[in-house]
Parts: sequence; C-alpha cells; structure tokens
Amino acid sequence: MTDKPEETPIQRALRIKQAAQAAKPTPPRGGKFQREQAAGVTAGKSKPWMKK
Repeated sequence: MTDKPEETPIQRALRIKQAAQAAKPTPPRGGKFQREQAAGVTAGKSKPWMKK
C-alpha cells in the first residue's frame, strides 16, 4: 500500500476529498458578483417592488 500506515480510512477519505476540491476550477474573484455581495445589493434585486 502507498498510504501511510498511521492514516485511518477517514483521514484518507478527507485527504482525497480535499485534493479533489483543490483541483476544481474556481470562479473568478473580484467581479461584479463579489462587489454586490459585499454591498448587500443582491438582497433587494429579488424584490423590485420594495424599491422607492
């Protein structure tokens, strides 16, 4: 076996899961979406009738 002998099956599964998540492409950072999330703008977009 190539795994470390002191590694439990749960630790092995977690390591594999983290490696798979790290390999996924991430969305671009610092775009319009992030600015709107930081400003809290998107909460009002779903209720246009609440605007003055």
